[in-house]
Formats: sequence, structure tokens, C-alpha cells
Amino acid sequence: MFKNVMMYRIVSAWEQTVAKLEAALEENRFVECGASQEKAVGWTAPRGDEHGPLVEVVAGQWILKLMVEVKVLPGTVVKRKAEEQIQHIEATTGRKPGKKESREIREDARLALLPLAFTKQSTVLVWIDPQAKTLVLSAGSQARADEVMTCLIKAMDGLSVQLINTQMSPAAAMSVWLSTKEAPQSFSVDRECELKAADESKAVVRYTRHPLDTDEVSQHIANGKVPTRLAMTWNDHVSFVLTEALQLKKVAVLDVVFEGAGAAGDGKEDEFDTDVAIATGELRKLIPDLLDALGGEVVPA
Repeated sequence: MFKNVMMYRIVSAWEQTVAKLEAALEENRFVECGASQEKAVGWTAPRGDEHGPLVEVVAGQWILKLMVEVKVLPGTVVKRKAEEQIQHIEATTGRKPGKKESREIREDARLALLPLAFTKQSTVLVWIDPQAKTLVLSAGSQARADEVMTCLIKAMDGLSVQLINTQMSPAAAMSVWLSTKEAPQSFSVDRECELKAADESKAVVRYTRHPLDTDEVSQHIANGKVPTRLAMTWNDHVSFVLTEALQLKKVAVLDVVFEGAGAAGDGKEDEFDTDVAIATGELRKLIPDLLDALGGEVVPA
């Protein structure tokens, strides 16, 4: 359910009911792009029902989903249509449009082509743990995360969050784990890693499906290369790739967890509830262990 994990701490004395949040999100429920609209952003039902609730609560955990739709309009197509118009003007009037007029022609061409453009949709899940005061996004980039947070703060009065920070940077911790060939408690190091040189060369060494407890890896670190990505597994339950920015990529709940959870119900709703309960249940335990492995969380002032 959460292929990526970006972790925030709710730092304000924020209190909001599910009903109040539902009403606030409803004001920005997702609507598809209009004919001349390039981008549409809004909240959509986490279960996928067209008119379903925008806030789902499973075992005390709140789940939201933001939908982003963009029109895909290749620049080459716009350029070709604009050039056709410019050539028509030259042929019929004998003059060549200036820079300002050419820009206006390109903009007109873009607007004319928008209704014909394909659309691309993507979603970001938001998980709020009111008790632990954590907020997690499934965003794959900081830019998309910032877009989600802007929409969230607009909807949630009084919400203030900070990206979770730790006493030891992930890069420093990963260097120690790889150099000593010892993973922190509850974790194991897997077979994927990226190391980058800190000097001007910016040299990069990547290992994929390769043992990392080797002298070669240790030597790279001794020579000044810094780990920026490291594949790990927590308690044989969840595998992921830790990044230097304290983001988790390629998050996967392992089969042993589903085997222990028992069979889900037959309905779509039962499947959604099971997926949420398992994903949030595992991450609620993994995140504190990871923060401890990084020396503990830096408490916001």
C-alpha cells in the first residue's frame, strides 16, 4: 500500500474530528481536468468509490488520498502547430512574426491542443496516526510531497508539521553499518546499495543483488564515498531502501506477515481494511525502531 514513505511529525496542538476533516476535504474533492485545463488536484475516496468518503479510519488510523491529473502535451507537437501558423502568416502577409507574436502563437497553439491531449493520473496516500502524532506520505519526490502538504494544511486548520529528523544522519549511520558489517538491532542489510563520492568527481558506485559485507564496500567508504541508498529488512517483516534523506523506497510487506494475518474477507472493503491494518500496523513498529537505530529523533523546538 505504501511503496514510498516520507515521515512527518505533527508539532502543533492539532485536534480535528474525522467529520470536520471530511467536510474540509469535500470542498476540494477531485474533479477531472476541463477542456482547457492543464492540471487538476483534489481529494478522492481512498477505497476508490466515486462518491465514497474522503477520510477512512481503520483501527484508529486515518487514510486520505490526493489525486493529481495532468494533460500530457509534447512540446514537439505544440512547436509543430505553432510553426505551421507562423509559416501561414509569412505566406499570406509576407512578414515574419516577431518574438512577442511568436510566443503568443505558441501559447494559442498549446491552448488549442489541450482538449486533445492525453491525461495522466497519479495518487498519493496520506496516513495520519493521531495518537503517535505522525503523518506519512507515499510520495515519491519532495516536490510532490510539498504539493500534498499544501493541500493538507489548507484543509486542516492549525496543522503544523516538520519532516522527522534524527540525531545521526542516515548517510553517517549507513556508513557505520557497512563499515562494521553490523546492522542495527531488528534490521538486516540486504543486497542493494549506492555510494557517492563527496568530492567534485561525484563518482557513483552501485551494487545490485550483491553481498555488501565485503572489504571492497568498506574500502569505498574508507576512501570517502558516502552511502546514499541501502536496502534493508526489518524483523523479516518489511523490506525497504533507506535513502540519505530519511525516505523509504521500495517498501514491501513480506509474505510472512500476510500468512500470519489470516484470510481477508471476500469483499473489496474487507481487502482495503486488511491492507491498511497490515501496512500501518507494521510501519507503526518499524518507524520507531528505525529512528532509534539513527540515534533517536531530534525533538522539534
